[in-house]
Amino acid sequence: MYIKRALEKTILEMQNSFPVVLVTGPRQVGKTTMLQKLADNRRNYVTLDDPMVRDLAVSDPELFLQRFKPPVIIDEIQYAPQLLPFIKMYVDRNSEKGAIWLTGSQTFHLMKNASESLAGRVGIVQLLGLSNSEIQKTSSTPFTTNPDQLMNKLKSRTPQSLQEVFKRIHTGSMPALYSQDHINVEIFHSSYVQTYLQRDIRDLTQVGDELTFLRFLSSVAARTSQLVNYADLAKDTGISSPTAKQWLSILVSSGMVALIQPYYNNALKRIIKTPKMYFLDTGLCAYLTRWTTPETLEAGAMSGAFFETWVAGEVIKSYLNQGKRPPLYFYRDKDQKEIDLIIHENDILYPIEIKKTSNPSREAVKHFRVLEKTGPKVGTGSVICLSSQLLPMDKNNWVVPAWLI
Repeated sequence: MYIKRALEKTILEMQNSFPVVLVTGPRQVGKTTMLQKLADNRRNYVTLDDPMVRDLAVSDPELFLQRFKPPVIIDEIQYAPQLLPFIKMYVDRNSEKGAIWLTGSQTFHLMKNASESLAGRVGIVQLLGLSNSEIQKTSSTPFTTNPDQLMNKLKSRTPQSLQEVFKRIHTGSMPALYSQDHINVEIFHSSYVQTYLQRDIRDLTQVGDELTFLRFLSSVAARTSQLVNYADLAKDTGISSPTAKQWLSILVSSGMVALIQPYYNNALKRIIKTPKMYFLDTGLCAYLTRWTTPETLEAGAMSGAFFETWVAGEVIKSYLNQGKRPPLYFYRDKDQKEIDLIIHENDILYPIEIKKTSNPSREAVKHFRVLEKTGPKVGTGSVICLSSQLLPMDKNNWVVPAWLI
């Protein structure tokens, strides 16, 4: 069963502007399935996962493009970066919009190669796992704190209980877990780690000991929604801080982890400038941190961190699924004042607090006031929580159910 992706419209629009479209993202999030669905058998398809096909692409790129003529989908382009200059020559000769669709799951080197080789010729979008709106089969738009737009969403969204939200969090966002019946979540994530992450990351990092990297991955998962601390990650794993920094940057580039940068300007003197990290697939995060059921996760010590991670991930996806860069920041200062997320658009700051509660108090928005001294205008704020209703908290802030993101 195919679940329609919100990014489809953006890709179809992008192919009318660029000869090459590149879809990046982690393994198994549905990049190839989505493009094949959009192509509807009107394109050739080839995957560079096939060693013989890959050898042809690397050893004779020109012959490869003669054999697999555009319009074509080329899967896992990172395995043959030698193709990129020849793709450039092809599109320069033919001037055909949307001729070549590429996918890549290792964006660390791929983005640099693609942007250099295909400058001005390639449209690049990132696909993550399924969003809550995609699973519910409802329309997806970038998250906004605007109450009128949130009211409009109420018409198409189905309310979710605490138990339903944490089942979604524990399952994660991989399409295979929603398009097949009776699939074992733990076995799926175990296979995912072994088959994809360890192989792909080994290619990128030259990791000799896969168990060391798995410990690092688990350490990152255990610190989701926290400030990045390379020294602690290194200590947990038995590696150096520079290695921890390199490995985390690869997880970020591969779409496994998101870093949210702190918001600051010259008016803010006591702010903390360390980024905050979120593990983007909460199901994989739960597997790595050994929470085996939604019930134990919801009742456990990390339930608040997982809820915040899921909400942040949904907000990030809401922008990426429209082909937009998420304009997200957070705030924390040395006086322990903190704002979980800030949307910064059109020189207006929209503060967001994330609370695992169904009835947040006005204390939740008390730190929003620190933004009034920063210069930009402060817009409507949100407390995203487990409330069953969209309600005003005061004249400037609203209580927003998490299932409305």
